[in-house]
Amino acid sequence: MNETQIEQTIRGYIPQIIHMSLATVSDNKPWVCEVHFSYDNDLNIYFVSSAQTRHAQEIAKNPYVAGNIVTQHHKDQKVRCVDFEGTAEILDGTEAEATAYQAYIERFGESQGLLNEIKKDGDTRFFKITVKDFFLFDSYGDTRGKHHLPWHDKEKI
Repeated sequence: MNETQIEQTIRGYIPQIIHMSLATVSDNKPWVCEVHFSYDNDLNIYFVSSAQTRHAQEIAKNPYVAGNIVTQHHKDQKVRCVDFEGTAEILDGTEAEATAYQAYIERFGESQGLLNEIKKDGDTRFFKITVKDFFLFDSYGDTRGKHHLPWHDKEKI
């Protein structure tokens, strides 16, 4: 599979999935959680979370994250999974409204209440993951296996 095919497969797959597993680490102890996510055309990933959650506190100390976007598979079913590595950051209100909130609306529909909650209490925040590398595990077609898509240096479409 070439990089264009990997990217096309990723772009075709992730709209079907609404949550992802997010991994963080602190003091050499890994943590994984599930979050709903949205994304933009550059495949930056956004999610909303309380600043009090373990993953948010770990991101504040160590921005390096990993995760996967995958649907549940049944026994003997072909598998497809998008894994990623990158860095996460808490967005300030202005940037969140301009980027993450717009991606969230496109994906899940208008939620003025969510935006108001974020603006009001400062605890619920938008996070942005800038992906460095994608990995597509795919058991469909002739190119079965894990395929790497470097992303941080890639010219964004």
